Amino acid sequence: MCQIFINADPDLYANRSRSIRLRGVATSLRLENLFWNVLEEIGERDGLSVPQLVAKLYDELSASGRLDDHANFSSFLRVSCMRYLQLQLSGRIPSDAGVPIRALDAGWVLADERRPSA
Repeated sequence: MCQIFINADPDLYANRSRSIRLRGVATSLRLENLFWNVLEEIGERDGLSVPQLVAKLYDELSASGRLDDHANFSSFLRVSCMRYLQLQLSGRIPSDAGVPIRALDAGWVLADERRPSA
């Protein structure tokens, strides 16, 4: 089992920092390259650069009231990437990258999502 994971390209789990403007403030975000790659794929679907996508996610998270002083935005981005991949595997997000995320019915995409019990 371990060979599947340990033979991953080390560049995928190397950290990289990027400076991104969030609400006019330059912010440094540090993620593994694999997550930056997934964010790039998500953004490309809607014609957004990674900084534009990250700023949009930040603004929408903030507007939802779920972003507070204790929130870890980098962790939120990692979880967003994993959810994107999980929803693709389940068929709720089309694997065709030509289909924009904004064109999807969020209610339908999330309809079968199971929430973990506390």
